[in-house]
Amino acid sequence: MITILIVILSVLISVAAFRREELFYRLDLSPTRSVQHNEYYGIFTHAFLHADYFHLGINMLVLYSFGRYVESVFAELESAGVIFSGTFYYILLYVASIALASVSTITRYRNNEQYSAVGASGAVSAIVFTYIFFAPLNKIYFYMVLPIPGILFGVLYLVYSSYMSRRKNDNINHSAHFWGAVVGFLFPLLLEPSLIHVFLENLFP
Repeated sequence: MITILIVILSVLISVAAFRREELFYRLDLSPTRSVQHNEYYGIFTHAFLHADYFHLGINMLVLYSFGRYVESVFAELESAGVIFSGTFYYILLYVASIALASVSTITRYRNNEQYSAVGASGAVSAIVFTYIFFAPLNKIYFYMVLPIPGILFGVLYLVYSSYMSRRKNDNINHSAHFWGAVVGFLFPLLLEPSLIHVFLENLFP
């Protein structure tokens, strides 16, 4: 249910910003405005904006596809008494991954007045990697064509994001993707370190 609400909120805010340029500018993440003018709210609001309808559609499709599974796992952990609220920790995962992925963006581009970031990709990456943690052998479609085990997809994704982040030759925030993914994979262990046994048992059934 939370996944659906996030999708709806992201769609409403993104579409509104498509139609009002001043809203888009106000809600994006500008590292220089964050540092120089203390506009830190952009750290969170930018994740509900998207560059265009294609960007919005891809992110929301991935979030919807993987988020519902992660929600169900958190609900099971709540029922088992491992965590006190699946809903709370799902929201915490989403918000924390936005914030932590944004740190790399602000650090890297704080002196670039022309740079701004939008999109939920960091948070979506976190959701996907939490999914991989609990279902490492489930198939994920690489480039939406080739089905490969989630753990292999995760390794390839991290290597690719790290490589592209160093190249800096496109407008995609690969650094946010990388750190969002790291947050998502480590998050279950921060909740309960013993969950590493769940990961290993699912990886080596």
